[in-house]
Amino acid sequence: MAIIEVESPSPAPESSQSAVSWSAIFAGAAAAITVTLVMALLGSGLGLAAVSPWAGEGASATTVAVSTVIWLLITQWVASGFGGYITGRLRTKWVGIHTDEVFFRDTVHGFIAWCVATIIVVGLLSSAIGSVVSQGVQSTTALVSGAAQGAAQGATSSTSNVGDPSGYFIDLMFRPATQTGAAAPVQGDDAAVRGEVTRILLQDATAGEFPPGDKAYLAQLVSSRTGMPQADAEKRVNDVLAQIQSVKDKAKEAADTARKAALTTSLLSVVAMLVGAFIASVAAAYAGSRRDEDTVAVRR
Repeated sequence: MAIIEVESPSPAPESSQSAVSWSAIFAGAAAAITVTLVMALLGSGLGLAAVSPWAGEGASATTVAVSTVIWLLITQWVASGFGGYITGRLRTKWVGIHTDEVFFRDTVHGFIAWCVATIIVVGLLSSAIGSVVSQGVQSTTALVSGAAQGAAQGATSSTSNVGDPSGYFIDLMFRPATQTGAAAPVQGDDAAVRGEVTRILLQDATAGEFPPGDKAYLAQLVSSRTGMPQADAEKRVNDVLAQIQSVKDKAKEAADTARKAALTTSLLSVVAMLVGAFIASVAAAYAGSRRDEDTVAVRR
């Protein structure tokens, strides 16, 4: 009995043509970048219109943050849709490729176009932010330098402590008494006393507590400088320290609120960008299938 050998079919030769249509990708990325910049300018205009310099007018900070994230999501949706669709319509037709492979390539083309557009936009924004930060650093340096010179001049010509953030509270302590029969304020080196009180307030405020010894000493200074009775001086000191603690608590609350808002904005921004990547991939796949269908229809 003769054995018949059946030759296995030889595999099809690998195509030398690249599976990536870079021209279509860059065209889609350019479209996405342009739409992104236009939408960003439009969003900036709408954001500035929502902000008012008058107290109680315009949108709140939370509203502005939420609106920014929503606008970023809309921008990603529109720009990625444009870029992905253009990428899918302009890519070359792959001949002899399975439909699933064509769908995969179109999806990847849309994703790559989104990646290219995102990298370029982030580079542009980073350059702009870097320029703003550089100008801010220069302005801050000039301001600090001017403040240092002013402080040096003020140390020799004035004792008003205008630039001292604790100056207001010190003024409250040493405000002359107005009660009838109060003792006259004691004269002396006012600058030295204020400097000492400043250091006490800064040290205790930084430590987060005001020791009884410091309170008693401050009350004695206030009583001797203003002529107030000791009990009234102690009450004034306690009132001022309570105001300082209230300011600290409000500052901490504001910082914590800003931290939470920044964290939420960052997470939602990541979600918006992922949505953009998905939209670009879907749009490219849809546009690629439409391109192939139109080509077949024309040939028929």
